[in-house]
Amino acid sequence: MDRNTTITTIRKALKRRSGKPWSVTGGRGTAWGWITIDALPAQCTWRFYLPNGLADLPANYKEHDTGKPGGHMSHAESCELDQLLGLPARRYPDSILIPAAHDYWREYIDRAEGRKPTVEGKPYWD
Repeated sequence: MDRNTTITTIRKALKRRSGKPWSVTGGRGTAWGWITIDALPAQCTWRFYLPNGLADLPANYKEHDTGKPGGHMSHAESCELDQLLGLPARRYPDSILIPAAHDYWREYIDRAEGRKPTVEGKPYWD
């Protein structure tokens, strides 16, 4: 299985299961084999802000939809993606990053297709 086939397979499986398109892209340069799953760029309009007068602590930040691309996916989309991939809910709505290794690619194909992974990727870095 190559990177481009993996990207296409994951993208189609997520769309088939959720009824909506997801951004599934491959890295460039030294990150060429890494794959990113996210909401479509036009939907990544959410940002965190610190309300006036509150201390600069993570718990004080609020999330809002700016209506302008360049942010991150909404919390609801993040929860939906986690559920589709069979992952535990994440606190922050970041993209899902899949490392550049066949075991990880196979794991996320299984997850995107709604199956328990037949193999789990193991870190190959220090």
